[in-house]
Amino acid sequence: MISPMTPRLGIDTSVLVRLVVGEPESDFRHAVDALQAMVEDEGREIFASNQVIGEAYVTIQHHYGASDTDTRAALTSVLTSGLVAPLNGQAVLLALQSPESPGLFDRLIADDYRRAGLETLTLDRRMATLPNVQRL
Repeated sequence: MISPMTPRLGIDTSVLVRLVVGEPESDFRHAVDALQAMVEDEGREIFASNQVIGEAYVTIQHHYGASDTDTRAALTSVLTSGLVAPLNGQAVLLALQSPESPGLFDRLIADDYRRAGLETLTLDRRMATLPNVQRL
């Protein structure tokens, strides 16, 4: 009997980084093949949390020397590929496409708190410009 709920899984940073950078090739290919089988053959949904996206963002820039713009574009590409989606949906894609201040981490933090029904408190003037964020 098939469950009425689609099985949902979350990836960690190592998987998202492999999907974005494609290195090492063997790990990249293994990740793609395994995830495709889960999505296409088993009907599972695969997600990346805000924390995983933020960690991957820093890792790709720091360890692979990618620019901010290239990192955002690559993450957006993977997260809209149909293989892996952002757990928090469209808000994350919009944050990735907003190169101006406040930065990606501030946007992801505010998004997590908003989803939990909380207002974000900050001392940062730029972060305070986001919806549902209050400057102390």
